[in-house]
This record gives sequence, C-alpha cells and structure tokens, in this order.
Amino acid sequence: MSMLDVIEFLSLGSFLGLAAGMSPGPLLAITISETLHHGKWEGIKVAISPLITDLPIILSVLFILSHLTNYNSVIGIIAFFGAAYLIYSGMESLKIKKGNIELEAEKKAALKKGVIVNFGNPHPYVFWISIGGPIIFKSLSIHIWATILFVSGFYIFLVGSKVIVALIVEKSKSFINSKYYFSIIRILGIAQIVFGLTFIKLGLDSLGVL
Repeated sequence: MSMLDVIEFLSLGSFLGLAAGMSPGPLLAITISETLHHGKWEGIKVAISPLITDLPIILSVLFILSHLTNYNSVIGIIAFFGAAYLIYSGMESLKIKKGNIELEAEKKAALKKGVIVNFGNPHPYVFWISIGGPIIFKSLSIHIWATILFVSGFYIFLVGSKVIVALIVEKSKSFINSKYYFSIIRILGIAQIVFGLTFIKLGLDSLGVL
C-alpha cells in the first residue's frame, strides 16, 4: 500500500464523516437538543451512538454485497444511487436556512435516544449500501489498512464533529444559527456534489462504459 493510498482513503473517510456529522439531520438535531436542555455530556452521549448502531448495519451490508453475483455491474448501479444520494444531500445542504433544525425533544436517556434514532434513520443504511460498502470493498482489494483508515477517518470525524457541535452549542447557544455554521454546511454541500460526480465515474467504470 502506497502513501497515496493511505492519504486517499483516510481523506475520503474523514471528509464523508465530517459531511455526515455536520449536516442537519435527526441525530444532529437531538445532539443539539440534549445539549441545550441537559448539558454537553447528554449531547455527547447522543453523538457517540453511531459507534453502537452502525456495526451491525455495516456487517449486514458487507454480507449482502459479498454474496452478489455479477458484482461489478451491481456496484456500478449502486454507485449511481450513491452519486444521487451525495448530490441530493449536497443540494439540500445548500438550501439550508436558519430555523430549519428542529430542536425540541422529550427528556429520556440520551444514549438510548441516539441509538433508537440512528437505527430508525434511513441515512446510515443508504450511505453504507450505496457509498461506504463499495468503498470498503475497493479498499480491501488494496490493503486491510486502507479499509481501517477509511472507517477510522469516517467515525473520528462523524462522532468528533457532533461532539464539537455539542461543546460549541453549550458555550454559545447562538452558534447553530450563526453564519459560520451555515457557511460550513454550504461548503460541505458543494464538496458532496463534487464527490457525487466522482461516483458517477465509478459507476461507469464498473459497468465498463469508460
């Protein structure tokens, strides 16, 4: 495995984790809500819930993908869904406006709430089927360390970004409606669209079109 491979998969995992962690969604909303209502530690408990919920999702997706016949063609088709998901997610991020994030939440165990929400959230399933799964198989064909770096980068930035949001929100409750937060969201949105275009190329390559 070359240094370029290390940088590629670590960077890819880190960016996708950051985009998923910072983009508005059910888990981020509850992270913010718990922080506002019950303090940073409750928000952090919600932020780490993907470390509990995502392993069975990832293993299930990898099991299904590994048993597919005509693997390259299937991955090619899946890559188009991944491209559509990233481009749609990016465009939604560009349209985010103040007040779009629902912050109210009933009081219950924060970690339990995060686990329930994440299991019921379709985004992790869509991500690992259309984006994460194919990347993991590609990284495994290069070296196990490429896979480890991709997954590590993804979860460090996914969880880390939500933890940072919880810490900032506790210090400055106006952050979530500040121009800085929305600037970050829009920059990540543009980057997601660019990555979506690269997934179109991956799909065409897998189908033998390019």
